[in-house]
Amino acid sequence: MQASPTRSAWTAFVVAIPSYRPPVRRRSPFPDDLARALADEKNLQLMTDFDLSDRGLRDAWETLVLTGRRANEVLQVRYACIARLGGLPLFWHDQTKVGNYDQAIRIPERLFTRIEQRQAKTRALFIQRYGRPPMEAERKAIALFPSRVRNRNLLRGVSYGGFIGSFREWLLTLDLGHGVPHQARHTLATNLLKNGADLVHVKRYLGQISKEMAEHYVHLAHDDPRLNDALTAIWVTGPGAAEPGVLLSGGEPMSREEAEALSLDLTRKSTPAEGGFCTFQPVVDGGSCPWNLNCHSCDKFVMSGADLVYWHRKREQWNMLAEQAPDNATADYLHQIFEPTARAIDGLERALAGMGLLDEALALDLRRPQDYFGRVWSTAFRAQELARQEGEEIIDTVDEYAATDDDVEEDR
Repeated sequence: MQASPTRSAWTAFVVAIPSYRPPVRRRSPFPDDLARALADEKNLQLMTDFDLSDRGLRDAWETLVLTGRRANEVLQVRYACIARLGGLPLFWHDQTKVGNYDQAIRIPERLFTRIEQRQAKTRALFIQRYGRPPMEAERKAIALFPSRVRNRNLLRGVSYGGFIGSFREWLLTLDLGHGVPHQARHTLATNLLKNGADLVHVKRYLGQISKEMAEHYVHLAHDDPRLNDALTAIWVTGPGAAEPGVLLSGGEPMSREEAEALSLDLTRKSTPAEGGFCTFQPVVDGGSCPWNLNCHSCDKFVMSGADLVYWHRKREQWNMLAEQAPDNATADYLHQIFEPTARAIDGLERALAGMGLLDEALALDLRRPQDYFGRVWSTAFRAQELARQEGEEIIDTVDEYAATDDDVEEDR
């Protein structure tokens, strides 16, 4: 007769069984046509037809699209969820999932206005029930989108089941295929990555993102048919080169592997400079420039499609200087000095036009999405104010020296 296994043997057996981990469900972003349809004003107006109790389904949906929050982070948000800080509109929400409304992100002005209008409706509902406006503590407790079912005190927000049901009916009416609200979050993440944001900023903006989901976003962002155009465009030699405006990639069609290799080479072996990029390796590696940062006269300087608007403004400045020259000889000299730069700009425009990217480059805002998270871009000063402050500082300094000279004279 075989002996029964001991307790330690059973323990070793149980521990040895691998635990089950459910697969990660990875939603895809909205296709472009569906994304445009779900943001179309006429279709958004139709969404209100499914909101018979005016619970704010459209307001919640637009908040999801513009902020990339999870559905319950929006549906369960409190009445006092918006505020201005330094003049900037902010949206306060709970990323902890335990009721801590201590996270804020910047939102567009039009969304801030829409939430203010929703607040007015929720306040009217509160006054109807209690005969008075909500006090400060109550504004922090009641829901912005209160449920109309067993919710006398207005503390519960609209349920996800109710929201998704109305969303599906709306989508079915539009006859645009299948989609779920959470795809808005994935759409925003991949669009940020496609437009230059890195994972650090995307994770900071969207909140908690697992490593697997982050890798999924990166895969989607780079698995795009426009990748080759983005990678091959556009690098041309700068004004200081022997032949300004020469397209470095040759302008010939490339395979995906060749395009990726070129992109990696240029991004890893260059550093930003005024109006372009420096490819001189000692400088790229952190060393000092032996030519005193005279980038535009250096053959190691290259220009990209993102710099076209900058160089257009430079060309306008030079033309204006030449027009204001005291005589024709001076004007001709200025045009001669700027001639290599003009050739580089013309070469850049031809390269962009050949790639079908000229209009996009001319409309570029010169700032990447991740730049908006930095205080450098959100802090601005009027040039006249700066000039006046500088002038006052110089006057104060002169007065200080004058007083010092008087004191010395008096001592004498």
